[in-house]
Amino acid sequence: MALVQTVLGNSIRAAAATFSLSLISAGAVAAEKVRWQVPLAFPSNLIGLTTPVKHLTDQLKTISGGDIQLRYYEPGELVPAFEIMDAVSQGKYPAGYTWVGYDQGTIPALPLYSGAPFNMEPPAYIAWYYEGDGKKLLEEIYDERNIHPMLCSIIGPEGAGWFSKPINATKDYDGLRIRFAGIGGKVLEELGASVTMVPGGEIYQALERKTIDATEFSQPAIDKMLGLDQIIKNYIMPGWHQTFTTSHLLVNKDVWKKLKPDTRALIEMGCESATLKGFAQSEWAQPTALRDYQKEGVKAQVLPEEVLRELQKVTDKVLDDIAAKDPMFKRVLGSQRDFMKHHSIWHGMGYLPRDFYEYE
Repeated sequence: MALVQTVLGNSIRAAAATFSLSLISAGAVAAEKVRWQVPLAFPSNLIGLTTPVKHLTDQLKTISGGDIQLRYYEPGELVPAFEIMDAVSQGKYPAGYTWVGYDQGTIPALPLYSGAPFNMEPPAYIAWYYEGDGKKLLEEIYDERNIHPMLCSIIGPEGAGWFSKPINATKDYDGLRIRFAGIGGKVLEELGASVTMVPGGEIYQALERKTIDATEFSQPAIDKMLGLDQIIKNYIMPGWHQTFTTSHLLVNKDVWKKLKPDTRALIEMGCESATLKGFAQSEWAQPTALRDYQKEGVKAQVLPEEVLRELQKVTDKVLDDIAAKDPMFKRVLGSQRDFMKHHSIWHGMGYLPRDFYEYE
């Protein structure tokens, strides 16, 4: 009897496996053909920032049996990094993978989605985005530009920048010519800095030619890939100006609407998978980069708390000033602030304090 049950059980499992495979195969065959050219805002090798796009393309091709294929192009091959949103909106390309903060000049609320000062850390941001108002509001923002946006990457805080001298007080920012992105740049302007936006691929040359005195770009591992440590040896932390950084897949809405529901679902799930994968890649890479910096004589300075508190005060003023001028910025900022206040009880009581961990 036991033998019969075993054989029967194996047969049932085999039949179930065969049925599941047939469903997967049927789904792959049923999928429509998608062939998209996707311009990138950053080089495709930047850990956690753009490497998720490779995961996205590989997974979509595999799960669709080759029916969904995205071909990504390095910055400038199709369009300049700062023009991706317009190219997708106008239908020149079906999709683009970008840092949406580049478009803050036309859409002030976007820096709140790409990485804002004294904002949420990645776990809380993901909760707000997927379970709160975040996703819905971002789709509303892009709707009038004929774009469907998808979160497709998130990494943790950046470094606060590379400076020739330590920052011991907010007055030390006064007079600096600095490359700084997003709302953080507006904060430093309030403190007297001359802020400029230089694309990532041009930062090394700008520092080398001394057209800027200081810069920020991304996390330790990514900054190392750009060679910023070869020019400046004083690295400022933490990344008060961007407590998270995201990348998004922007899809032309006319193209998106024509896709079958199952194809849209696969692409949405692909971006969710890419977001998780990229975050893991990023968290894995940062400690190695910081320890390499130590070996190479780079001094990683942690900003004094009094400096961070003052930066936070200036940040709140800047945020409130923008909110007073832009209704959508005000809505997004209000939603984020409400959730951060709500989440703080869990953030403060549920997690171990930072100083509980020892590091060398």
